[in-house]
Formats: sequence, C-alpha cells, structure tokens
Amino acid sequence: MTRRTARGAKTRQRIIYAAADLFHRQGCRATSPDAIIEASGTGKGQFYHYFKNKTDLVHAVLQTHLAAITTNTAPVNYAIDSWADLERWFFDHLAQQEKYSLTRGCPLATIGNEVTETDELIRLDLSHIFETVRGRLMAFFIREKAQGGLTADANEQAMADFCIGVVQGAMFQVKIKRDIQVGEAIVQEGLAHLRQYVPPPAKDGAI
Repeated sequence: MTRRTARGAKTRQRIIYAAADLFHRQGCRATSPDAIIEASGTGKGQFYHYFKNKTDLVHAVLQTHLAAITTNTAPVNYAIDSWADLERWFFDHLAQQEKYSLTRGCPLATIGNEVTETDELIRLDLSHIFETVRGRLMAFFIREKAQGGLTADANEQAMADFCIGVVQGAMFQVKIKRDIQVGEAIVQEGLAHLRQYVPPPAKDGAI
C-alpha cells in the first residue's frame, strides 16, 4: 500500500467513525453529510470521493460494525464460550450505555428504527449483523446441549432470539428511563429464564 493509498484509507475510516458516532447519538436522518464532514475534519470533496451518498455511508458504517463483531474487536465481546461469557455479554451492553450517561441505546437499533421500505440495502445489512450475533449465541447453546448442559427440550434458536430480544429491550428501557438498574433487572430475569433449561446436577450415586 502506497503512502497516498494509506492516507486515503485513514481518511475514509475517519469519516466512517465520525458518522457512526453521530448516527448512534442522533440517528441517521438527523445527521447531514455536512455534520459528518465537520465531525471528521474532512472536506466535501473527500466525502463524495469515498461515498456517493449517505446511504452508501450508512452501509459502510454497518459493515464496520459487522467486521468488529466477527473479529471480536467491538466494544461488546461476542466470543461466548461459557455462561459467564453470556452474562458478561449482556452486561457489556449496559456498560456501553453507562459510557454515554444512559443517553444512547443500541447503535444498530438506532439505525434500524429509521429503516423504511425503500431502505432495502440497510435492512439487509442489519439483518446480516443480527444473524451473525444470533449465530454466535446459537453456537454456545448448541455446544451446551451437546455436552448435556441443556435439557432436551431447549430450543437453541429460540434461546438465541430471546437473548437478542432481552438485551435490546433492556437497552431501550435504560435509555428511556435513564436508570441502569432497570436494565440490570431485565437482564437478570432473562438469565434466570435461560437457566431453567440447565438440568439439575446428578445426585451422588446416580447412574
């Protein structure tokens, strides 16, 4: 990679990071290209050199979120290999909200809430991301079930979907109520429900 190419890649990434922060803070529709240009410290020519329009930039932002999830470099760690990891995954989301003084929700949901029937590319991007998250969660539950850590009636797919629903609901409530304890209580209830599928330990001497 030449010095010029590397500099261009950094400029593009700076625009993406600035846009991601603004989208998370105030949504896509309220964020103009001019605001992104100002926040990223770039010029209009640079913006339109790398992105033909704002939809193209939203797509790039979502692809950046996806890459961070798949490489385990996101603020929330999606590597789930134990129940402790799963619990940490839930509470990591709430910790991110505390970082922003409980004023923000999920960055993906913030974008998703604005998707209309004409935003098919963005809808597909978000669907892919959530399927990736679902796959990480399902993989954990599948391993647990294969090792006897879940009851036979446990539905790994439904449990993964439940986890996503719980964390999204918890973050929404925290943002609206500005109360982290509300989110913590929701997460604890969700974990209690999931642990109902953990079989009791075998009694001593049982075959």
